[in-house]
Amino acid sequence: MNHAPTMASLMALLRWDKPSGRLILLVPAGWALWLATPQPPPLLVLQILVGGLGVSGAGCIVNDLWDRSIDRQVQRTRQRPLASGALGGSVAVMLLLALLTLSLAVALTLPHRELCLSLAALAVVPILLYPGAKRVFPYPQLVLACTWGFAVLIPWAAVRGTLTGNLVLWLTWLATVLWSFGFDTVYAMADQADDRRLGIHSSVRSLGSRVVPVVGCCYGLTMVCLGLAAATAGVQPWWWLIWLVAAWGMGREVVLLWCRRDPPARFYGLRFAAQVKLGSLLLLGMMASRAGLA
Repeated sequence: MNHAPTMASLMALLRWDKPSGRLILLVPAGWALWLATPQPPPLLVLQILVGGLGVSGAGCIVNDLWDRSIDRQVQRTRQRPLASGALGGSVAVMLLLALLTLSLAVALTLPHRELCLSLAALAVVPILLYPGAKRVFPYPQLVLACTWGFAVLIPWAAVRGTLTGNLVLWLTWLATVLWSFGFDTVYAMADQADDRRLGIHSSVRSLGSRVVPVVGCCYGLTMVCLGLAAATAGVQPWWWLIWLVAAWGMGREVVLLWCRRDPPARFYGLRFAAQVKLGSLLLLGMMASRAGLA
């Protein structure tokens, strides 16, 4: 039975009660901003922040609308507002439209509006289709990773006005896609038994025994690509100390995944949260390093 929406149920629908998933989208946007220019304008940073939160919330609602019948059958998701009946579909749709409108309004106010608006329109397609990918595509996490790539393209376009002729951009984009595929694959490990029972595709099921080595390769290549991007953009030498700490952290995460056998689902949530911290560490170091070059 559906109930009147409460603040708690709306926050849960948007996943704003679990900030890790929202921060992990904003981190690559920050990479793009601070690699595109040593000191991005505060207003632009705020616009990207608001737009990113709006799009992220919209994506969560679309996912839950697609999956509410499935979510009821999965231990980790059965208490989500739509699956549990705490919220009705009409409320979710209205909130979805409001967030898409907010995101559109932000895109319309960005510098180089035409390019940013075109990219935002393109991003809506995978956002809307991603939840369905798990029903037909063996690697739905790859669809999400490509969607995450727009978090790099739009901020870069807002600063530079073009997506051509810059190796830094595409190295950052590739780092983001690889990183996203890796951490979302780890996140999916918590649901692999339920996914198998329900016939839901995931990269975890498709990769089988190769899943941890593939995640390790994704994390390693992420660090290589982001390091090359930062070096090409011009960071101060001390930033590499932060890079080494983050690279060690990435390696540690892979070792933890490799050594644990049948851990509780919470273990994979902690591994996901660790990626937020590592990505944020790289971003904060990048911000401090690039500030000295402004």
